[in-house]
Amino acid sequence: MKLRLLTLCLGALLIAPTHGKETSQKRSAGEIIKTASDSEWRTVSAQNIIKLTLPTGAAYIELNDKLAPTHANNMRQLAKEGFYQGLSVYRFVEGFVAQGGDVSESKPVKNAKKALPAEFYLRTETPLKITELKGPDGYAAKTGFLNGFAVAQNQSQTETWQVHCPGVFAMARDNDINSGGTEFYVTIGNSQRYLDRNITVFGRVLEGMEHFNLLQRKATEGQTFNPITDMQLLADIKDTDNSKFRVMKTDSNAFISLIEARKNRVEAWFVESPDYINVCAMPIPTERVMPTRNNP
Repeated sequence: MKLRLLTLCLGALLIAPTHGKETSQKRSAGEIIKTASDSEWRTVSAQNIIKLTLPTGAAYIELNDKLAPTHANNMRQLAKEGFYQGLSVYRFVEGFVAQGGDVSESKPVKNAKKALPAEFYLRTETPLKITELKGPDGYAAKTGFLNGFAVAQNQSQTETWQVHCPGVFAMARDNDINSGGTEFYVTIGNSQRYLDRNITVFGRVLEGMEHFNLLQRKATEGQTFNPITDMQLLADIKDTDNSKFRVMKTDSNAFISLIEARKNRVEAWFVESPDYINVCAMPIPTERVMPTRNNP
């Protein structure tokens, strides 16, 4: 009996250092982002970025070609035509949306479309793989990330849509589901998941959310309400704006580790960890790429 007890104690001593080593290897979210390799980031193409200039500043928006290609292409065309010059962000609802476009619905387009077929979700014949978040959602069978966007899916993973997290770029519509084409909105404040699969979502704000939050809440007599200075495709203005952005690849090892770090915070301040995070509470690391001598 004594020999068996001694053997068990020695086994515990041998195991203990290994357990301690695993604990010490846990990294914070900040450490994971800081040490992620260049291969775990992607540079966002200027062809996929809309620059929206407001009186409060400029916002940069990445278009989601994968899930809503028709809306993304139409927005590029509207930007090229200068459709939004002289228009405004005419609707601001605190904690909900900032909506812009042609409130009069009378401004003509050139080659773009005023109305488009709805792209509420992408349907595929085979399951579409995403970086899935484990755990219940309430709004969808599955949630996760695809190409740098927060998404949800049906159980068979054959229907995929971008979800209404704060900062999404979407197309407003009337009761006719195919009536949206020019009137965009950005969600502010809380996530609006009940709108999922009811409206086409086709992008997210990379930088500049604060400029939407600083917009006027009510019109002032004699002044244009939240005028849009310009709305351009970044690729078309590279001579005057060389902004570049990179986003962590949401199928990278770094991002998968980041999910775990957000679910269970290792920083000394935290005393409880829920081992859970919902899709809209998981930030997608996005950085402005600063110019260098070799990277103008």
